[in-house]
Parts: sequence; C-alpha cells; structure tokens
Amino acid sequence: MIFAGAGYSVCLFDVDPAQLERAKSNISSTLQRYEKDGLMRGTGTAIEQFTRVSTSTSLEECLNSTFYVQECVPENLELKTKWQVPAAVWWHPHLQRSVTIETICLWHTLYLIPQIINPPYFIPLVEMVPAPWTKPEVMATTRTLMEEIGQSPVSLKRECPGFALNRLQYACINEAWNMYQSGLLSAEDIDKVCYDGLGPRYAFIGPLETMHLNADGIVDYCKRYAEGAVDVQKKTFKPIPTLYDVPTAEKIQAEYNNTMPLDKIQNKRLWRDNRLAALAKLKKEIGKND
Repeated sequence: MIFAGAGYSVCLFDVDPAQLERAKSNISSTLQRYEKDGLMRGTGTAIEQFTRVSTSTSLEECLNSTFYVQECVPENLELKTKWQVPAAVWWHPHLQRSVTIETICLWHTLYLIPQIINPPYFIPLVEMVPAPWTKPEVMATTRTLMEEIGQSPVSLKRECPGFALNRLQYACINEAWNMYQSGLLSAEDIDKVCYDGLGPRYAFIGPLETMHLNADGIVDYCKRYAEGAVDVQKKTFKPIPTLYDVPTAEKIQAEYNNTMPLDKIQNKRLWRDNRLAALAKLKKEIGKND
C-alpha cells in the first residue's frame, strides 16, 4: 500500500491464488478505511491506489519490468533460499543467460535488508542493512526510494545482531525487567515511565539529541552528567545478558490479566494501532509547520 500510495505499480507474487485474493481484499478494505478516517497516505483515492496493485502466481510475470523487489517470505531459511535464486534468475538479465559463480556474485551485490517496523504504514523507520558485498550505490538508491515513498530510512554501515532498533529496545527491556524483579515498580508503572515519560520526548527527538538539548550541547552534558550516569549504572545495572525468565513473565502477565486478559488482547492491539495511526497523523501535520 505504501508503494502504491506513492504512485508506483506493485505486483504481489504467491503460489496460492487464494492467498493473493485475500491480500487484495484486505488491501482494498484497509485503504477504504484509512481514507474514511483521514489516515491514507500518498496520492489519489483509495480506489485509484488499489488499481495500482496487481497479483500473479507467475514469478516471471511478476518481475517483468521491475526495478525493485522486496521479499516477504516467512522467516524460514530453506523457504527463502527456494524463492530468492529463481527470483534473481528471472529478474536479472545476466543471470537469465547463465547461472555461474560470477553471475551469482553479481546478483548478491544487489541485495540488502530493508528491515521494517510493524505496522510500517504508521511507523516509517526502515533499517537499511548491507551485506559485505552489497554495492554502495544499491544502498544509496534504495534509501532514496524509501524516502520518496515516505519512509524514514537509517543506513547501518554493516550487518550486526539485532540491527539498531532491537539493540536499543533490548537495553530498555533489560532495565524494565530488572526493576520489576527487584520490586522497585509495578509493571503498570514501568510502562507509564515510558509512555508518559520517555515516550513523548522520543517521539520527536532521540537520546543523543536529548543529551544535546539538556545542556549547552552534548559535550557540556558529558562534562556535567557522565560521572553521575556511571554511578547509577554501577549501583543499579545488572550484568548482561538479562534473561527474560518465565517466572517473572508469569507475574507480569498476572498483573496484565486485570486490564489486558489474553482473550481481549486483539482488542488492545487494535487500540495500539489506532493510537499509532493518530500519532503518525499528528506528526505529519506538525511537520508541515516545521
């Protein structure tokens, strides 16, 4: 939907025609709902955007005249390998003539990981992760494309476990887990520290910008507060890694059962997505006046 909203023709491939029909039905209903709620991105009406999306059970047909291919196969290495090589053969003209070590290497230079955050329609971050052999111009071109369609790419210099977002997220979860285990705060209050404390600020500026603005620049911040931060870490942080253990999780879930019982969790997910949509809309409106 994001690419179609930006004016691009999109072709979805799957071996199962029924899956493609379900996908198109979901895209149509979602675009109409977003249009009604004032949340639709891009240009044109919901119907116009929907007409830019086609489907095919033929990989060759799907990749015809394509300049960008995004693989969304489930996280199964065997399944990914099964479809990536045929896709490369059909897509790249050199590979169509002969599949050799040289041409496979050429194909690999065109690959990168554009890691999205769900739901990408309302959370625009894309982590751009190259392989050691990815061409720099492929990274640059893909980043430009992501910006053109309204996403917010960041470019990692190399692949690493967890990429960027998960590394920051795990650091936050580690301390949340440790505070809960030590009895410092309830699960509800730990969450509140984030959504009513860190969250509003981090929706617009990041942690390094926060340091820069909370003093006369980030250098001044370090001169003033670095030793204090080290002292807090020494006294409160636990050695890593932190194991998210089941007994602690069971206690947290028992708290959540009062407000988020498992049989109602889908309702909470919809609530979450609606709030993310509203925040994305607000940031878009505010951005117009920056």
